[in-house]
Amino acid sequence: MNTDYQKQPKSKFGLDYLGLKNHKEALWNLNPAELYEQAICNGEASLTNKHALLVHTGQYTGRSPKDKFTVEEPSTKDDIDWGGFNQPISSKVFDNLHKKVANYLTDKKLYVKDLHAGADPKHRLNVRVVSEAAYHALFAHNMFINPSDEDLKDHEPGFTVLAAPKFKADPEKDGTRSTTFILCSLEKRIILIGGTLYSGEVKKGIFAVLNYLLPKKNIMAMHCSANMDNNGKTAVYFGLSGTGKTTLSADSDKILIGDDEHGWSDDGIFNFEGGCYAKTINLSPEQEPEIYKTTQMPGTILENVVINKDREPDFDDDSLTQNTRCAYPISFIPNASDTGIGGHPENVIFLTADAFGVLPPISKLTPEQAMYHFISGYTAKVAGTERGVTEPQATFSACFGAPFMPLHPTVYAELLAEKIRKHNSRVWLVNTGWTGGLYGEGSRMKLSHTRKMLSEAIAGNLDSVTFETEPVFGLQIPTAVDGVPTNVLNPRNSWKDKAQYDKKAAELANMFKTNFEKFSDHASDEILNAGPKL
Repeated sequence: MNTDYQKQPKSKFGLDYLGLKNHKEALWNLNPAELYEQAICNGEASLTNKHALLVHTGQYTGRSPKDKFTVEEPSTKDDIDWGGFNQPISSKVFDNLHKKVANYLTDKKLYVKDLHAGADPKHRLNVRVVSEAAYHALFAHNMFINPSDEDLKDHEPGFTVLAAPKFKADPEKDGTRSTTFILCSLEKRIILIGGTLYSGEVKKGIFAVLNYLLPKKNIMAMHCSANMDNNGKTAVYFGLSGTGKTTLSADSDKILIGDDEHGWSDDGIFNFEGGCYAKTINLSPEQEPEIYKTTQMPGTILENVVINKDREPDFDDDSLTQNTRCAYPISFIPNASDTGIGGHPENVIFLTADAFGVLPPISKLTPEQAMYHFISGYTAKVAGTERGVTEPQATFSACFGAPFMPLHPTVYAELLAEKIRKHNSRVWLVNTGWTGGLYGEGSRMKLSHTRKMLSEAIAGNLDSVTFETEPVFGLQIPTAVDGVPTNVLNPRNSWKDKAQYDKKAAELANMFKTNFEKFSDHASDEILNAGPKL
């Protein structure tokens, strides 16, 4: 086994600021092969038949939003939209746990990765990830942007993730909700993670930090994927998990800019990341060939995927979780951008998987409607995806990413609307969910139809077609899209029982209105009037 780990580039800015002055051993900026060795030797991972790294994260196979807290500090407390996902915790609690974690890690082998978040050098954040798990270091290597060896020598972290997945808090003594904690101090520029191995906490922790910092520079921080066609036309795709954000952006006919997190500055858009973190449940080479191929490549991490006796992944097996994932460098996608940078989006797409079968497969929004639907962030859960879900349930997540938005949703909505107006971007609402009836009665929108409608919209081919106004939500629906059956376009026409459609449309409209009540004090009359009409 290689013993030259200490020869890897090491930043002159050490770990003293983390209280780790007397740590036992720190391995800096190991490459993927070295991290493979470490993860396997540590018992953290195994290999699939194609030599992807397989990790099972144990009790936590997803994020723990109820265990995530932001430190209430004088310089930032008035900015944070407290409540919901932005839970306050005191500096005393943070400092106490920081000290305990540092003491716990003193005699542990540590893995340090120095990286960038943000493809645009003018707006990037220097990031450091320090963890007792080699798997976290490989995940960070795949997901963030890797500096050159020369840059690493002077890499000064702007924010640090300090992870101790095997350390458990004592809620009664430490002031946490459970033994697991994700604590962010914006003043100290540290994210403290304990009691969970799930790597999504590392990625989304830094995303939340950027969502706080960038809007203060008039840069829109977006939970979206992005791609660019051969004519240089850029599109961004907002959407919650399961709506097709990753799938639709990884189109072989487009250049992939990124699959999850972007900024929109005065110069255009830029990816925050250097990798992709795609869901793999029911993944197939026929439906998503680009993503499937990455799961067959050394260097990819498969999270909580089940393998058979021959070590072949079974992507249909959800016995561990529905949230099976793969993390890979974006360069594994053949059509990925080399720069992670694109122009101003000509098209902004909001994706929803409407399990009620009410919303059109594609419709055009006014700027005011765009703000309303952006703040709403609607999709639906279907039966079987979560314990206790037996019928479709509406889910609203402000800005299509409420758990990661420290500021009030209207801050992001107004900034997005400003960008849309300034750059004359078209805004589309696209339903990748059900048609002809609700979940269990209708059918899922065909991916081929969705791709075709998006291609026509992005190419500008819908600019000259006739639109009709849908009466409940006021959405503009194209009456014809080349290559798509006409009866699919207006959802009411796809239902056999029109009265039942009208009933479900009214139910969903009421859900929108009820959800939006909590934003009414901050929203303008123009935004409020852009909601559904009953």
